[in-house]
Amino acid sequence: MKTIAIIDDDIHIGDVLEEILRREGYAVLRAYSGTEALYLLAQHRPDLVLLDLMLPGLSGEDVLPHIQGVPVIILSAKVDVEDKVQLLLDGAVDYITKPFHPQELLARIAVQLRRPQAEEAQQVLTVGELSLDPLSRQVTVAGQEVHLTKTEYALLKLFLQHPNQAISKSVILERISLDTPHCTDSSLKQHMSNLRKKLRQASGKEYLQSVWGIGFRLSQE
Repeated sequence: MKTIAIIDDDIHIGDVLEEILRREGYAVLRAYSGTEALYLLAQHRPDLVLLDLMLPGLSGEDVLPHIQGVPVIILSAKVDVEDKVQLLLDGAVDYITKPFHPQELLARIAVQLRRPQAEEAQQVLTVGELSLDPLSRQVTVAGQEVHLTKTEYALLKLFLQHPNQAISKSVILERISLDTPHCTDSSLKQHMSNLRKKLRQASGKEYLQSVWGIGFRLSQE
């Protein structure tokens, strides 16, 4: 089941959207402000985000740069072409002007969720001197190969796909479950410790950092 996050402070619109999406078989997450959205996205990993722009606290424009690796469809009453163009350049995959027809929204969501991921899955992931090749499954730091276990590899791949983004333990376990179903909440800490140690020994840097109250993140510095 695909999960869609609705980030909108208008409770009525959010309720209508949630009803429509659940009727189509989607799971739904809700946030009502920009700050709440950042917290929600640190705890959960939706498959797509519906983002309003006029939010209390942080605006939608401020929230957008923090959403990495997840398609974002902007829902807004703003009709200015320059606003639309800038948001698309800033990372949104689509822009729908309010009011909109539910069937149009569902069609645009379906298009984004069925986009092929094959090419993206084959791209070499690189942060600083750290590199991971999904085809050969080779991991190198400054050209030096680092040998990882299956679980360590899955963890590193996840963090390289979302650099500098704090990821909660629950999201980590959910995202690596297909590759490493044996990794549990109790064993995750040890796997992370082993991975951090190997990267530190190879690079002299602390690539993986703990984020208090959330989980971990991969630093790009």
